Amino acid sequence: MDLGAERLDDLYRDRFDSEAAGRNALWKVLCSDFFQKWVPKDATVLDVAAGHCEFVNNIEAGRKIAIDASPGVKRLADANVETHVCRSDEMSGIADGEVDVVFVSNFFEHIDRSAILATLVEIRRVLKPTGRLLVLQPNIRFCAKDYWMFFDHITPVDDRALDEAFGLTGFETVKCIPRFLPYTTKQRLPAAPWLVKVYLRLKPAWRLLGAQSFMVAAPVPPAA
Repeated sequence: MDLGAERLDDLYRDRFDSEAAGRNALWKVLCSDFFQKWVPKDATVLDVAAGHCEFVNNIEAGRKIAIDASPGVKRLADANVETHVCRSDEMSGIADGEVDVVFVSNFFEHIDRSAILATLVEIRRVLKPTGRLLVLQPNIRFCAKDYWMFFDHITPVDDRALDEAFGLTGFETVKCIPRFLPYTTKQRLPAAPWLVKVYLRLKPAWRLLGAQSFMVAAPVPPAA
């Protein structure tokens, strides 16, 4: 069943708006202390299915673009972020090879397998040959008990399946952390930004608490 853009907007507003300030503080630390190393500060960065725009608002980049099927992206993105209301597999407002870094967070579980592949193909189109795709994704291998706690989760995904999906769509995995962040901010991720800083430095804690994978993929060069 397709919930539609307006229903999605209502669903995510009910789910996240009450904790927006806290989530933004966490993402500010996640971006500065971890994700920024993958995003050159002069890069063009694209946040796919940007949702509440916590990543794209807090990352430093020369040009920032956010796309989402929900019109709420326009009110949630900062003024220096370009926004497009569109499907992830139909980003016609973005030119071929225009983007240095694409970021996707907690999205693929919301769409079916054919849409995942179509989205990856479209991401491959907009990325530069030297670009990178960054994916933060609930890993069902480590959060199966709670994976279905959200009504709009429809596809189980783990790091191994995502690696296969990359291979099918012209990418190769260059970095895989199967266990990185806890499953949701409602669960075991430290509530205070300073604790998030500590967590990011304690990699043994990732192996204990991590239930989301972080993966980096690069476009495979065309065959000679």
